[in-house]
Amino acid sequence: MNDWHRFFDAYAEQYDDEVFTQNTAAEVPFLVTHLQLEPGASVLDVGCGTGRHSVPLAERGFRVTGVDLSGEMLAVAQRRADEANVSVTWVQSDAAAYHPTETFDAAICLCEGAICLLAAGDDPLTHDQQILTNIHDALRPGGRFVLNVLNACRMIRAATDADTTSGRFDVLSMTEQSDVVDYVPSLGNASGLRERGYTPTEIRRLLQQVGYNVLGVHGGTAGDWGLRPPKLDEIELMVLAERAAAGIEDSA
Repeated sequence: MNDWHRFFDAYAEQYDDEVFTQNTAAEVPFLVTHLQLEPGASVLDVGCGTGRHSVPLAERGFRVTGVDLSGEMLAVAQRRADEANVSVTWVQSDAAAYHPTETFDAAICLCEGAICLLAAGDDPLTHDQQILTNIHDALRPGGRFVLNVLNACRMIRAATDADTTSGRFDVLSMTEQSDVVDYVPSLGNASGLRERGYTPTEIRRLLQQVGYNVLGVHGGTAGDWGLRPPKLDEIELMVLAERAAAGIEDSA
């Protein structure tokens, strides 16, 4: 069990009380619109956490599979599904090791549920690429994907030379030591937790290399989603992409 697994198990019961989870009611219709979901469509939610997007999507009649590293997060998600009287397929798995056999009409990976989170031993150059490849391979051709990643522009603007000297911020891998342990003091020392940031150009190029058609890179901070230019200091970027089909080229 790596430190991220330990963290999310310990964090599960308080996750839905955080300020960045409070805009779910507006986020779900945004996803339905921009994923272009048809009635009964299948949706893969990677890093689904407590199911705050999976369950409302299931309530709208979509067939949802939620994947998460944390069994405790999935236990909360199942309670949410039971309360809503809907069925969601939950899978406990490291997203980098998850290879679904089913094909999905659309996928989401939101709020650093899997992407950008590096545990000790994870390669910052290949970890996220593997997750994006697994999601790509699970999508039907033309299937849409909404992704949040951490904004490297904010990381760079906030970092100091002292941060690079101490190792808190590594400019070569664009990673920083995570402060999420502050949310769960009982977790103790989890200094191996690192978070990876991306510039808009870098995440676009990575998705293209995997085989996605990138439709746009936008501002994506929780509570302020929109198809708008990213702000330099916002926490997250949002990428709208699709699994490329023959003859489709990158459009933005």
